[in-house]
Amino acid sequence: MDEVLRDPRLARSGLSRALCQEFVAEILQRWRNEIREGRLELAGLAERLAAGALFDDLEQRARRERGRGVVRAVNATGVVLNTGLGRAPVHPEVAEAMRQAAERYCVLEVDRASGERNQRDDYLSDLLRRLTGAEAGIGVNNNAAAVLLMFNTFAGGRAALVSRGELVEIGGSFRVPSVMERAGVRLIEVGTTNRTRLGDYAAALTDECGLIIKVHTSNFRVVGFTEECSAEELAGLGRERGVTTAFDLGSGLVEYEGCAALGPQLGGEPLVLDAVQSGVDVVSFSGDKLLGGPQGGLLVGRRAAIAALRKNPLYRALRLDKVALAGLERTLELALAGRGGELPARAMLALSADELRPRAEALARQLAALPGLSTELVEDGSQPGSGSAPGVLLPTWVVRVRCASPSPGALAAALRQATVPVFTRVHDGCLLLDPRTLLPGDADLLVAGFRAALAGS
Repeated sequence: MDEVLRDPRLARSGLSRALCQEFVAEILQRWRNEIREGRLELAGLAERLAAGALFDDLEQRARRERGRGVVRAVNATGVVLNTGLGRAPVHPEVAEAMRQAAERYCVLEVDRASGERNQRDDYLSDLLRRLTGAEAGIGVNNNAAAVLLMFNTFAGGRAALVSRGELVEIGGSFRVPSVMERAGVRLIEVGTTNRTRLGDYAAALTDECGLIIKVHTSNFRVVGFTEECSAEELAGLGRERGVTTAFDLGSGLVEYEGCAALGPQLGGEPLVLDAVQSGVDVVSFSGDKLLGGPQGGLLVGRRAAIAALRKNPLYRALRLDKVALAGLERTLELALAGRGGELPARAMLALSADELRPRAEALARQLAALPGLSTELVEDGSQPGSGSAPGVLLPTWVVRVRCASPSPGALAAALRQATVPVFTRVHDGCLLLDPRTLLPGDADLLVAGFRAALAGS
């Protein structure tokens, strides 16, 4: 170890001395394991050292370290709201608003006119009110937090009614019953998995109940002999019995004026405006899914209900930071200005197969010019992603790439290790590239990634 740390070749890595020591220790331990297992003899070890293999391994480890964390990537999977790749990319003007909020001081919790302290999301509340028709709104750091806050505020220490068919689990093993338990709420299951009626809710409602909640099954569908209670019916029951009602929409589809409606392509995904107009007290949905903005959980509804959510001490732990808040404000401003169709995720979702074919053809020509690759166009389907519109496939054209060597799996892995990592689909011994999810400039990065991967094979 001392010899390595004194070696001038160490400067190649660009790492601190402490990090070099950590990585060299990892490499040496791996070599020790090879010796114990009989896979490395003395002669082989001497050969490695003479060839500088230790420093080559260190450089590879340093390269992996530099590529870790949140870095730019190319999404050629066709999954628009790709959770692994950051869900909705934001509009350039939204990104700029977020950059300025992060880089400089910003007006966050102070009124410019009076100089007095105010609520950080007062303006966001106004924007949400104008967009959805609700009386008020607030934001927290994601929709899971919004659901947790609703349960704790209205039913903490009490009980809540949820249909058995709506006890969903989303990504990361986030389950409604588990959230209720953490919120200090006792679950009362209503109805059956496939059929729940208003009478089931009414029969289960007691003085101990603080909340009736409807949960949109955003990442699966129950079909066949089914029945569910509408939000309007639950709102009426809540008013009649004096119990708060809520509707968790998950993805949260808002149809913006001035741009094409997405509902028809997304298989009847429930609309935020319809949920608000149903009369329930609170509606929750994501800011970073079908809304097309940065991560956030948005809650809109009756003024008294939103005020109760804001007063809960848990709200302070879950509230939006200045960067996400700035991004959501600018996203909603664009939507209200009739520019919702410019939001990247919504623009991708709206693309037709006819619009995508020329992009796929151009990409296929570029890749076919690389040695060892053959390409063809194939009709396929893109996915909305992130639990939005389950079972819906958006017609598209993909580029099917064949390569004799390396194997499709190895080529896909090499693309992920590119300077700007490229993510694709592997299917039936080929790579599939969907132009739907390529942003401006991504096609050139994708081709560069292929060129580098082939050169290194």
